[in-house]
Amino acid sequence: MTRCPWLPPDLELYRKYHDTEWGVPSRDRRYLFEMICLEGAQAGLSWWTVLQKREHYRKVFHNFEVERVARMTDRKLEKLVADPGIIRHRGKIFGVRQNARSWLALEQREGDAVEWLWSFVGGAPIVNRRKKMEDYPVKTIESEALSKALKKEGFNFFGPTIAYAFMQAVGMVDDHSVDCFKSHR
Repeated sequence: MTRCPWLPPDLELYRKYHDTEWGVPSRDRRYLFEMICLEGAQAGLSWWTVLQKREHYRKVFHNFEVERVARMTDRKLEKLVADPGIIRHRGKIFGVRQNARSWLALEQREGDAVEWLWSFVGGAPIVNRRKKMEDYPVKTIESEALSKALKKEGFNFFGPTIAYAFMQAVGMVDDHSVDCFKSHR
C-alpha cells in the first residue's frame, strides 16, 4: 500500500496517524483545539516527538476540553514543567492555557470558533495534488493569514509553518500525495 512520501515507513504509530487521521476534515471543537495545542508543542521539534507524547498530553490537559484547560492554575502548570510525559517547555505548557482562554474569547466574539477557523479555506478543504517531497510547501497564503489572525487573538506558538501543518492535519488542506491510497485523485 503506497502512502505519502513524508511518512517514515517503519513507525507504526505514525502510520496509524496517517492512515486514520491526517488530512481527514474535522469540525470537532475539542479535536481542533487539541491540534492547535499539539502543533504548537511541535514548534522547533518533530511531529514524531509530539505524537509519542500525545496520550499523556490528553491526560494532563483534560482531554483538551477548552473550558477545563482555561481554568488550570499556575501551580498545576508549573508541576507540568517537570513532567517527562510532555514537552517540558514552560512557555509551551502555559501557552496551552493561553490558547484555551483565547479560544473562549474568540467564541465570545465570533460565536463559532470552528467555522471561523474553516473560513480561512472558504469552508471546504483545499485539495492539492502533491507527488514528491519537494512539492510540499512549508507555508501558504492561507496558513500565513490563519497564523496572523490566531496570533492577533492571543494564541501562542502558531507561526505560518505550524499553521500549515495544522491545516494539513485537520483536513483543511488535503495534501495526500497522488500516489497515496488516501488521495482523492
